[in-house]
Amino acid sequence: MQIGTEDSQGIPKRPQTDPRPVINPCSQAGLARRVTHPRTKHHWWSGTLTSPDLGGQKVGPRPNRADPICLAQYAAVPDAPETHYTRSADGTNLAYQVSGKGPLELVLMPTGGFPIDLRSEETGFVRLRKRLGSFSRTVWFDTRGAGSSEGDPHDYRVAETFVDDIIALIDAVGFERPAIVGEAEMGTLAIHCSVIRPDLVSALVLVNSYAHYVQEDNYPWGVAPKDLDALQAAIKEYWGTAVGVDFLAPSRAADERFRAWFARSQRFGFGPDQIATVAREALELDVREVLPSISCPTLVLHREGDLFINLGAGQYLAEHIPDARLVVLPGDDHLAFVGDVDALVDEIEEFLTGARSGAEGDVVLAAVLFTDIVASTERQVRVGGREWSRLSDRHDAMAREALARHRGHEVKTTGDGFLAIFDVTGRALRCAADIVNGAKDMGFDVRAGVHTGEFEVRGDDLGGLAVTIAKRVCDLAGPGEVLVSSTVVEVVAGSGFAFVDRGEHSLKGVPGTWRLRAMAAPSP
Repeated sequence: MQIGTEDSQGIPKRPQTDPRPVINPCSQAGLARRVTHPRTKHHWWSGTLTSPDLGGQKVGPRPNRADPICLAQYAAVPDAPETHYTRSADGTNLAYQVSGKGPLELVLMPTGGFPIDLRSEETGFVRLRKRLGSFSRTVWFDTRGAGSSEGDPHDYRVAETFVDDIIALIDAVGFERPAIVGEAEMGTLAIHCSVIRPDLVSALVLVNSYAHYVQEDNYPWGVAPKDLDALQAAIKEYWGTAVGVDFLAPSRAADERFRAWFARSQRFGFGPDQIATVAREALELDVREVLPSISCPTLVLHREGDLFINLGAGQYLAEHIPDARLVVLPGDDHLAFVGDVDALVDEIEEFLTGARSGAEGDVVLAAVLFTDIVASTERQVRVGGREWSRLSDRHDAMAREALARHRGHEVKTTGDGFLAIFDVTGRALRCAADIVNGAKDMGFDVRAGVHTGEFEVRGDDLGGLAVTIAKRVCDLAGPGEVLVSSTVVEVVAGSGFAFVDRGEHSLKGVPGTWRLRAMAAPSP
């Protein structure tokens, strides 16, 4: 398949407006009621806020306090793609990006709430983009009225208008007949596109999607009709918070950075009234009658434990699309860029190219810092849950201030501490010392461990021996102590740091013995 000229050639650039997200009309459906997942018996919602309109029912956690610096910039990937504009048939300006240098043409329609100008801040999206780019040239875009695109958001629910938008995007980047990937509610629009213009679509991939998501007598999947009004009211009340994370991305539910990014993406989107209407329209859209008319090769991917769109809805698609292939993936996450991204992309790559290239992590050299509150359980018992919650909040705020001051990058919280990385080892040491001293001022002790080495960025987390070593070093540190590996001592030699020898130690799961040293004091 021949690829057209690069999108950076001859495309007019326009000033970017404040980004507003592509909306997932289903993203808050669980707010309306606690709908039991038929297979897993889990509920879409299990948080802590309550709504008087829903009878005091629990609907989600409180909004988050912080939005730490993301890990994405540590991944060995190019900078975020540049945003361009193209005009649809009616003159509406549509914002889009192009990534990847592979031979395949691909248009990706991810579920809404995540504008293209914010996606590169989230490591899962970075991973998804890099993997797809290894075998394709991928177009990402904001639908009408979403993100940086103009227009009425309700118009993109009109099939013919949406097809016009896709044609404009295809023409803008020089595609001939791309494959289309539609996630969740965007799958219904991808289906319409493949039926109305089969000459434009070479293959169809539907991810955690559905043909209709309102229950009927012969269709048990989705929201009960009697609950639609309550659902719409709940979306309006809770839009712009992180309450949807618990069932859309349960594997990231404890990740405060992700929750803050998720909520911010929604707030950069529609107003509550507007999104509530769009969400209902997405659930009510029904493409069941056109499924037998799909003529292109079709892959249906669905995570087995998806707490938002039931697996049965995906099975229905595969049963009613001619010769469709169904692949059920393990996991509970609804969002494609959360969870095992590599397993999902492996299936897409094999379906579209006939082979799997395999996932390779991004290896980066940096300093890794672990911190941990000493005897936290005992202290919590002694002071009580309410007081401990207050102290824990103060500790987290203090640690994040130290990370920001020393240009550290928070990867995640680890129960009673943090995992962070630094591009300069000296900054990691100074940050560790500040956190330890800050905790002392609050009346308790923190231990810290630092190691410098190569680690692997895999999606939302870090892996590799360097991370294991840093954790083991932290576990061996005493109260109020910053313990480091011999590698750290060698890296900062001559930088004014002083260390006290702590002897050789065996680190669980790490070959050989390691000489460890405690930091005496950083240079002024």
